[in-house]
Amino acid sequence: MNHLDGNAVAGPLSELFAVDLTAAIGQCDGCGQTNVFAEARVYVNAPGTVARCPGCDAVLLRVVTTPNDTYLDLRGLTYLRIPN
Repeated sequence: MNHLDGNAVAGPLSELFAVDLTAAIGQCDGCGQTNVFAEARVYVNAPGTVARCPGCDAVLLRVVTTPNDTYLDLRGLTYLRIPN
């Protein structure tokens, strides 16, 4: 599958958060690599949007929108630090 960079998830995340999360610093729970979230590999040709670590390819984030709800799964991130 071809992937996009972390900026591809800016639209769905902007609907949930008042800040630009693509500039946030995240640490992968799998390999410990720390990157600006915009460097994540994002796949949009799925039932939702999936962001993967550029280092180990572990899933960092999932966003799935249904007609009634939006599901946000961040369990692949140890943390997501948002600059002030």
